[in-house]
Amino acid sequence: MNFTSEKVAAVILAAGKGTRMKSQRPKVLHPLAGRPLAAYPARLAKILGCAPVALVVGHGAEAVGAALGGEGLVFAEQTEQLGTGHALLCAEAALSGFSGTLLLLCGDVPLLRRDTLERLLTAHHAAAAAVTVLTAEIADPHGYGRIVREQGDVARIVEEKDAAPAEKAIREINTGIYALAAPWVFAALRRVGCNNAQGEYYLTDIVGLARTEGHRVCAVITADASEAMGINDRVQLAEAATILRQRLNAEHMRAGVTLLDPATTYIEPGVTIGPDTLIHPGVHLCGATVLGRDCEIEPGAMLSDCTLADRVHVKSGSILEGSTIGADCAIGPMAHLRPGTVLLGENKIGNFVETKKARLGKKSQASHL
Repeated sequence: MNFTSEKVAAVILAAGKGTRMKSQRPKVLHPLAGRPLAAYPARLAKILGCAPVALVVGHGAEAVGAALGGEGLVFAEQTEQLGTGHALLCAEAALSGFSGTLLLLCGDVPLLRRDTLERLLTAHHAAAAAVTVLTAEIADPHGYGRIVREQGDVARIVEEKDAAPAEKAIREINTGIYALAAPWVFAALRRVGCNNAQGEYYLTDIVGLARTEGHRVCAVITADASEAMGINDRVQLAEAATILRQRLNAEHMRAGVTLLDPATTYIEPGVTIGPDTLIHPGVHLCGATVLGRDCEIEPGAMLSDCTLADRVHVKSGSILEGSTIGADCAIGPMAHLRPGTVLLGENKIGNFVETKKARLGKKSQASHL
């Protein structure tokens, strides 16, 4: 059987309830830096060129569909929670006629990088493998499935409860992210079946089946284990937010932006900032905000979906929403620019001034209230 096709589709598993979140909201809709958790793997799959991208929904299916309907996904529903293998089987109809590589992602794993998945797919194609699993090496592997290798390839994935003492000492774990040969994987899951105590389809069982059939099973180790972090409760959600904030802030600083205190600077993924801009502590930059060059944003300012030209000075405590600001403007302190505000340039908006759908011509001022 030929497993060398470079066509790639993606399936994102997002059917779980997430009981440890203690929430009425489906787990994959909890926000991380302004986006639902599941939006991260969905957008990454699109960036990688996967088509189609199927999202398997279950708990809160209607809410998940409404929240992610604009991401260009096809939806499949898992009405019974019968394991990850069963969840993947539920996506089979959405991938009808597809032959190539299936990238399996998880809706609660938001920190994966593009280059990591590119390495996974490259290794999978190069080996003409049936299964390639993304793994991580961690200091404390307790609770995770262990990767048992033979001559470099994966021999089996052993769950914690089934692991022998020597296997429990293995630090390489299964992240739950896979590159899989399709449509082979769907037939393989049916052959494996669900004849076990839980009555579930175990995705890990296809490793043994693939080897029995003479196919290769490979693994790619993440360079950064935090990329594969799954979000199961609000503690882990906060940890992921910190990791993502550090990553995004580092990218901006390397691009020429000064952050005086990165630990207290909150910049969402869709924000663009020009070089030589200075960001003070406690600033929140949200949505699709764009900042030009040589801007200064003082402590406590919050900007959402705004566009600022060069050399704009936003003073302490100001809130800007859906506004367009021309070059060389000064705003605040404590000003509130509401949606639809347009400043054409060289404007001054003073302390405590509030605007909404206002359009100020060049050099116009509203000094204070």
